[in-house]
Amino acid sequence: ARLQKAGHRPVVLVGGATGMIGDPSGRDTERSLLSDEEVAKNVEAIRNQLAQFVSFEGENAAIMVNNYDCLGKMTYVEWQRDVGKHSTVNYITAKESVRRRLEDRDHGISYTEFSYMLLQAYDYYHLNKTLNCKLQIGGNDQWGNITAGIELIRKRGGGEAFGMTLPLLTTSAGEKF
Repeated sequence: ARLQKAGHRPVVLVGGATGMIGDPSGRDTERSLLSDEEVAKNVEAIRNQLAQFVSFEGENAAIMVNNYDCLGKMTYVEWQRDVGKHSTVNYITAKESVRRRLEDRDHGISYTEFSYMLLQAYDYYHLNKTLNCKLQIGGNDQWGNITAGIELIRKRGGGEAFGMTLPLLTTSAGEKF
C-alpha cells in the first residue's frame, strides 16, 4: 500500500496453483489438499481482503495475478525444461524449510512439497518477464522461495530482481497465523 501511494503499481499474486499444493515452510506435516472449488473461493476472498489495503482502480491500479493462469497451462515436460533444468537438488535441500522436513524421518516431505519452491520461483520469473516486476515482498518464512525466484530470473537471463521480507504475524506461541 505504501509503495502504491508512492506511485508504484502493485502486482498482487494469488496462489490458485500453489494453493493446490501448499508451502512446506513452517510446517511439520504435509498440508491437506484443497479442492478446485476451495482454492477458487480462497482466491476471491484474498482479493476482497487485499482491496482494503491496495486499490485496484486508478492510475497505478494494483494488478491481481492468479498463478494458476500460467502454471496450470504448462505441461510437465515444459516445466522440467524451463524450470527444473535451472535448479539443483543441492540448492533446494540447502533451504531450511526443506532440510528440516528431510531430516524428520517420521513425516518427511513429499515430492510435491519438495518442488514447491520452484513453483514460487517461477511465479517471480513470470511476473518479472511479463510485467517487469522487480521486487517481491513476502513474509520472512518466504525468503528461500524469493531468493530461488531471483536465482531463476538470473539464470534465464531476466532483468533486475530484488526480494524483501517482513516479520510474520504470529500467535502467542510463536506459530504463524
